[in-house]
Amino acid sequence: MKYVIGVDLGTSAVKLLLVNQNGKVVEEVSKPCQLFQEKAGYSEQDPEDWVKQTIAGLTELLEAFNGDAQDIEGISFSGQMHGLVLLNKKGHVLRRAILWNDTRTTKECEEIETRIGRERLLEITKNLALEGFTLPKLLWVKNHEPDIFQQAVRFVLPKDYVRYRLTGKLQMEYSDAAGTLLLDITKKAWSEDICNALDIDPDICPPLIDSHTEIGTITNEIAQVTGLHPATSVFAGGADNACGAIGAGVLTEGKTLASIGTSGVVLSYETSDDSDFGGKVHYFNHAAPDGFYAMGVTLAAGYSLSWFKDVFAKDMDYETLLQDVGSVPIGSNGLLFTPYIVGERSPHVDATIRGSFIGMDALHERKHFTRSVLEGITFSLNESIEIFRSQGKKIGQIVSIGGGAKNEYWLQMQADIFNADIIKLQSEQGPGMGAAMLAAYGCGWFDSLQSCADTFLKEDKVYKPIEENVQKYKELFTLYRSVYPATKDVCKGLLKLR
Repeated sequence: MKYVIGVDLGTSAVKLLLVNQNGKVVEEVSKPCQLFQEKAGYSEQDPEDWVKQTIAGLTELLEAFNGDAQDIEGISFSGQMHGLVLLNKKGHVLRRAILWNDTRTTKECEEIETRIGRERLLEITKNLALEGFTLPKLLWVKNHEPDIFQQAVRFVLPKDYVRYRLTGKLQMEYSDAAGTLLLDITKKAWSEDICNALDIDPDICPPLIDSHTEIGTITNEIAQVTGLHPATSVFAGGADNACGAIGAGVLTEGKTLASIGTSGVVLSYETSDDSDFGGKVHYFNHAAPDGFYAMGVTLAAGYSLSWFKDVFAKDMDYETLLQDVGSVPIGSNGLLFTPYIVGERSPHVDATIRGSFIGMDALHERKHFTRSVLEGITFSLNESIEIFRSQGKKIGQIVSIGGGAKNEYWLQMQADIFNADIIKLQSEQGPGMGAAMLAAYGCGWFDSLQSCADTFLKEDKVYKPIEENVQKYKELFTLYRSVYPATKDVCKGLLKLR
């Protein structure tokens, strides 16, 4: 039996999966990563921590593996998007990485739109200038830490730096590059127009490769430390959301992913680069060959539920908190929740909006609030689905992963609100499985990623929309959409008083 390893570099941990040729996860290891948040809006990590924890995870994985290390043929990666890692001419890190959830760069986003122009930026990158993307972070260092910026000869993203340290080879693949705001999405090339407009040397951008490209093997040093065979092939990998889509089998037109983690993502496969969403959702190159994807983001999806639990049911586990949700009628007895507790991304792109419960009265119990939180999260994700459909996309099947796939009432709620079949997988491993599938495809086990998905991924259950529920939720969704315009000015005023 042959094996591959998928390495998923998240914000809180690096997760490693050892997967065999049948798609079975035979070993799994997770190692925590430290987060630095020294000021409001700042979020950073030490890239050396990523490397140490990845090596520690690989070592532990090999110690638990009963087979021959030569049978592990390949490794690939999934990684948190947008994070800025700056390297000097010796390949050494110049400062801690600035992460995707760092929001210090509002002025830099304004600078980008002023100097390039909103429409030109959308034409090149298909995306707006948002604080989370890499380019605003690069400009922030240029503006605030010029001594460090002058030493920088390359920037890379988190997983690319880990791969560089394991192989000595430095590249970036397209699905992560698309989230930098420096890539011409259509041409699959760094945009010299953007670099020139912002006085950035285009040479700071690394060479570009496909996600399934074999870039070499691990170094002898890594082989000795971890126990891996020195001939183990290393493949480029992909951005976490792109790998999450691969790991859910979202590889053809009409297939859509709903991922509910701390944030929530609705991701739809695109076959061409000519869709125009006007920046209301993100548009990126896929890690699947020649593919693209549109993606809407709810900033506080699962986080809204965890926040509610911590504040109102701290001593209760999630299973107990959600056990009465099924007894509450659709609409939570006249209660609406908007999950804007840290601002919102899609479709509003508003850092000042805040969440709300609308319609509270003395008859409401905790179970009504709990269900309204689930409904509000799902309504927010549905806004992105409606944007996709407004562009003529037909969305009939949605694969649900993450926290939203762990409760049958929530899965049925998704089917009814999205008005689509919701697919739950037998074994849901998210981006780490997508990384493993890229390695399996790169090793030549399959002639396509779709063939790999047919072997690796199996459906557990399909939740179909119930027409009566669909109609009720359509009415509620109309009311939900009226909350944002009615409360945005109130929220701005309240923030000024904090």
